[in-house]
Amino acid sequence: EAVYVKYHFKTDQGISNLTPEQASQLASSDGDYAIRDLYNAIAKGNPPSWTMYVQIMTYDQAKQSPFNPFDLTKIWPHNEYPLHEVGRLVLDQNPDNYFAQVEQLAFSPSHLIPGIEPSPDKMLQARLFSYPDTHRHRLGANYQQIPVNAPLHMNTNNYQRDGPMTVNSNGGGAPNYFPNMFHGSRPSVKNGNHRWHSDNATGDVERVETGDEDNFSQCRDFFLKTLSAEERDRLTTNISNHLANASEPIRIRAISNFACVHPEYGKAISEKVKAQLKDRYGKAVVQAEVSALSPMRTVPNDLKSQTCPFGFQSSKL
Repeated sequence: EAVYVKYHFKTDQGISNLTPEQASQLASSDGDYAIRDLYNAIAKGNPPSWTMYVQIMTYDQAKQSPFNPFDLTKIWPHNEYPLHEVGRLVLDQNPDNYFAQVEQLAFSPSHLIPGIEPSPDKMLQARLFSYPDTHRHRLGANYQQIPVNAPLHMNTNNYQRDGPMTVNSNGGGAPNYFPNMFHGSRPSVKNGNHRWHSDNATGDVERVETGDEDNFSQCRDFFLKTLSAEERDRLTTNISNHLANASEPIRIRAISNFACVHPEYGKAISEKVKAQLKDRYGKAVVQAEVSALSPMRTVPNDLKSQTCPFGFQSSKL
């Protein structure tokens, strides 16, 4: 039975963050801070590791989900889809040559093993194509022949031939087409690995407007239930630091969206942005009215009775 899976890699080292001031200082004075920390930890025999978990969602659960489970801005609630530990990822070896083994690496979500297939996630679907396309542009058509990108301890038999910087036997004298009468390579049928999962489906194909999906409830739970008061303060400070650089109409729109998550969220950002602008220009900035979004957006029912700092109601978003 096929199921949908969401992967999680949780650090075994714990979480420790830099303040914005520390991060800005390091970015300007020590650009290699993070990579040196990683290299030295591995060299000293203290390699970083991550525990891998999966969440499992059946096809029926996906059909009945109140939110789009393939929207990468949404989480799968852990109380409904618990984490299952399946393994660990350990970085325990430094490269011998940084260019050959790091700069030429070519990761892609389309590098899948039999039994794992892509979901309908639209961002994933786009990256299945765009990542290999970028590698071909960056490293050449035969980037998968570069040792760091080639399979270990086995040879691949396919009909891909020629192109710049071919570094293997290029198929020798074998034909470059399939099927053929020269006993060329054939797809493996062992254990049914040549088959992909398929589903029967009927219905109409149409364009669906997703703007009115609930994009606020999960954000509200994160802001109110997951973050501590100190973390909420840091979050709103970081957002306001960047938002103060935006034009006035964009600031108003953004703060209105945050206020739709929760009034205190929008209020905190609004006050901090105003304070920053006052410090910069020596006076308070008067917020102007802006036009409503088109098409309009709605706010979850439980917030319709509350207004954002700029007076946006459910009918105006």
